Amino acid sequence: MSARYMQPLRILIQFSFLGFMLWLGMRFYQFVSYIRIGGGPAVVSRPDGVEAFLPISGLLGAASWVKGGGINTVHPAAVVIFVTILIVAFLLRRSFCSWICPVATLSECTWKSGFKVIRRNPRLPRWLDVVFRLPKYLLMVFFIYSIAIVMSPEAMHSFIHSDYHKIADVRLLDFFVHISPMALGIILFLLAASVVLRNPFCRYLCPYGALLGLIAVFSPLRVTRNMDRCVSCGACSQVCPTYIDVMHKKSVTSPECIGCWRCVSHCRFNQALSMKAFGRFNVPGFVFAILVVLAFLGGTAIGKWSGNWQTSLSLEEYARLLGK
Repeated sequence: MSARYMQPLRILIQFSFLGFMLWLGMRFYQFVSYIRIGGGPAVVSRPDGVEAFLPISGLLGAASWVKGGGINTVHPAAVVIFVTILIVAFLLRRSFCSWICPVATLSECTWKSGFKVIRRNPRLPRWLDVVFRLPKYLLMVFFIYSIAIVMSPEAMHSFIHSDYHKIADVRLLDFFVHISPMALGIILFLLAASVVLRNPFCRYLCPYGALLGLIAVFSPLRVTRNMDRCVSCGACSQVCPTYIDVMHKKSVTSPECIGCWRCVSHCRFNQALSMKAFGRFNVPGFVFAILVVLAFLGGTAIGKWSGNWQTSLSLEEYARLLGK
């Protein structure tokens, strides 16, 4: 498959996952509504994949697992998905951000729409851009330190099995269903900023993306420039959604690279840019796309096969917790 077809394929995969996640959210809303009204003629099953929206629970569960606590049965899918995304970040760079994440998908649609209207996406001054990127790393350090380092195995076990954590998924649902004016204002502000800037939330505030970026630095896979073929047209640097100066790099190792293939797809000289493994082996775009999809489907399959996917919470337990 020619590299120029990679963007339509990526967008297709993005919106397929977005549609699936919206379905998960709607299904979970129906499940919670069923519990709150005390049941009905048919049981609406809980979609365990909704735990993909609980990265903090995933971090907590993964840390507990590493410290010998095993994969907890409260939100096991959150742990499986979290670990899968970390592995994918190492093998396929931050492809989760540019191929799967619904927030990044909506943000990309917004800044592309803004570009069509104002014909540009201005960049903040370099010094200000660097300063604004600090919060996501500070948040990442805060979560990792306070959860994975400070908490003892006993404290982790106690919190994981607490009533508060058991319905973390419901609390997140209620946050959006009954959103506060302040939270709504922040979301609208970020959406407005996304019309002008490229992915401001992902670039400046997302601790998840910060962690994945640092892992991806060590990935054997990276965009590589053939300096003999490159004509220094600058198209690759212009289309990069994270403002990486691809044109002046032999290979892209930046933690900001999200593996979106836009630079490769827009290269005006065939094969001047390519995705290479270990700096030697070309990875075709179609193969990369298949690996991204299979990695997430494979993580789900392994979780189900190993018995670490479905929550142990019963309908009665949910009813008790939601009745408080």
